[in-house]
Amino acid sequence: MLPMRKKDLARVGFFPFLLTFFLVSGCTPKTQMQVTGVEPKPTPTAQAEDPSKFAGVVPLGSSITAVEPELKALMKKYSFLEAGMYFLDLENGNFLDIEGAKAFPAASTIKLPLLIAFFQDVDAGKIKLDEKLKTTKDLITDGAGFLQYQPVGKEYTALDTANLMIAISDNTATNMIIDRLGGLAAVNERFRSWGLKDTVANNLLSDLKGTNTTSSKDLARVLALLVNDKIVSPESKEKALEILRNCRTRSLLPSGLGKGAKISHKTGDIGFIIGDAGVITMPSGKRYLGAIFVKRKYNDPRGRDFIRQVSQIVYKYEEQQHKVASTR
Repeated sequence: MLPMRKKDLARVGFFPFLLTFFLVSGCTPKTQMQVTGVEPKPTPTAQAEDPSKFAGVVPLGSSITAVEPELKALMKKYSFLEAGMYFLDLENGNFLDIEGAKAFPAASTIKLPLLIAFFQDVDAGKIKLDEKLKTTKDLITDGAGFLQYQPVGKEYTALDTANLMIAISDNTATNMIIDRLGGLAAVNERFRSWGLKDTVANNLLSDLKGTNTTSSKDLARVLALLVNDKIVSPESKEKALEILRNCRTRSLLPSGLGKGAKISHKTGDIGFIIGDAGVITMPSGKRYLGAIFVKRKYNDPRGRDFIRQVSQIVYKYEEQQHKVASTR
């Protein structure tokens, strides 16, 4: 995502408007400082998991073989792309796993698990949604977002900062959240406690070289724990999903969904890698998880086309499955 230009910000009075628009209802220490206080509530990942359940919470069904011919033909057409994807039906546990465990540069999708860690600390009483976070020289960065253009030392509420991290993928806001969570080491320890195998935050944003990593399966895991109330409270879950619904980029998974479908998601794009992960809710109420990464030539638009078509194939399959189930 390209950064907003200063003249654009001045013309539309962007910051006050954005904070009002994206504010979810219901409401700085240095980067390596350790957070103190009550530890987050343990998740099921702390114990041996039932292998018959995805993330220990969703009973696994069968592999979705019905879409394999169409997907294989699509992947052959786009053989110059490198892809990994994981989709999971939350009702019957049926799944599509194509290189789902393959690690890719996370780009801005790393902001999805960061948001969940943020709300975990809200639940633990470590973070107040209305507390103020400050921009500092070591946290301000380029790339996506407009906080980089604001005066050093300016304050924003923690909730507004989290909103900006997701809605417009603000990199400076992301660094402020990482800082508030206790720094990179603390964040990675949190990710490991959730059972994430490929998700590592090695550097602050903007990380244009792609040193931070994750996988489709890891992001699907985080989402499965989230929607099943295993990682944050029900109240924080709803706030997190609402923030993720405000993600402004709509050119990846959302572009393949049917009319009336909703998605709570986070995208990522650093030119040679694009990715998206989210919870899709169909007009019928049926829900499924989707996560996908594509490695491509720098800014090659065919990467977006591929993701759109994969999303479309899976959505049509899920729609048909709902129709069949409704007639039984």
